[in-house]
Amino acid sequence: MAAVDAQFYWMSAKVPNDEFLLYAFDGALTDFRHAMDQICRRADACPDLRMRVHDGSSLTYPQWVPAAVGPEQVVCHELADRSWHGCLAGVVALAGDQLDNRRMPWRMHVFAPVLGIPGVSGPGTVAVMQVTHALGDGARASAMAAWLFGRAAPVPEVKPPRAGFFPWRVVDAARTHRRLVRDTRAGLVAPGVGSRPLLSTNVRPDGARSARTLVRHRSQLPGPTVTVGVLAAISTALSALLGDAANTLGAEVPMAKPGAPHAHNHFGNVAIGLYPELGLEARIERIATDLANGRRRFEHPATRSADRAFAAVPAMLLRWGVAQFSPDARPTQVAGNTVVSSVNRGPADLSFGDAPVVLTAGYPALSPVMGLTHGVHGIGDTVAISVHASESAVADIDGYVALLDAAL
Repeated sequence: MAAVDAQFYWMSAKVPNDEFLLYAFDGALTDFRHAMDQICRRADACPDLRMRVHDGSSLTYPQWVPAAVGPEQVVCHELADRSWHGCLAGVVALAGDQLDNRRMPWRMHVFAPVLGIPGVSGPGTVAVMQVTHALGDGARASAMAAWLFGRAAPVPEVKPPRAGFFPWRVVDAARTHRRLVRDTRAGLVAPGVGSRPLLSTNVRPDGARSARTLVRHRSQLPGPTVTVGVLAAISTALSALLGDAANTLGAEVPMAKPGAPHAHNHFGNVAIGLYPELGLEARIERIATDLANGRRRFEHPATRSADRAFAAVPAMLLRWGVAQFSPDARPTQVAGNTVVSSVNRGPADLSFGDAPVVLTAGYPALSPVMGLTHGVHGIGDTVAISVHASESAVADIDGYVALLDAAL
């Protein structure tokens, strides 16, 4: 297992980090056994979906070992409330049962029938793929789910981590970091936007947790990209929610790193400003610039050198480092006041049984300093903008979603 994946695996014991990928289909599930067999057959044909974790020694990294796909990995849930909102409440409740990588690193949850799915006139089916973060980041987990729902494209291969002598990797990382500092001072690379004060959205999650999803056609969203347009709208909605406190508003945006992946997690978080004080056009421009600057920093040799150094960290040292983390510690500054995870999940070519996909959504996990997160997920021309919040961070989630709906 690569070091970064092992870190997600060990950290999950302190901060749950399972991902939940929702796919809604137009049609009720009439033959659950057939649909379950379809998922299991597709999983059997994908090596990345036929393995589990073996963590046998504190001196070495855990290993991915082959494992059979069993019927227990597809679960059908009975909903007391079969409405769309009732289904989303069921999805939120799934987070209370995190997966054990040593048994199974993924599971498919099926809710059927579900009434009132956006874009569906009659009863529909919702399938939620639960994935441990060690198995894949958002883009990789989306590729796994797409494979299970019939897409021909295989899950991209991950090359094994490259071996390296740790002290030399550290020296190289320090050298390229000094180059990054010089390039930043010379104006060749833009500096990061820096950290910012905590806001009420950064409180420890407490009370009820809720999820909501808005749906738009791609053509309805402003900006040069869907991500930028939604970020600008989130800025408007959050500034209305928080008032004067929103002057320093910022977000963390996960972004894929360049180059071939050497781990199941191949991304980093880019901190951006949300600039609520600016008009819409100027705000869109600043947000797009922050994202582009973050991408250029990822492309700098310093990022690749730092990743190679991290990949060479001895397992015992990384285990010790993770053990020192305290989820109860409160920082004085944060990289963002919300997380906005945006993934394009490709063409609308998926199906579950005979039912075609109509939308896909995701609800990034809450953490000790993040009580409000957003998901932006597209399939075909349909974009789902999702909100996941704790009551302690957003007391009236429907009021906030109404603000976001108006801003969009």
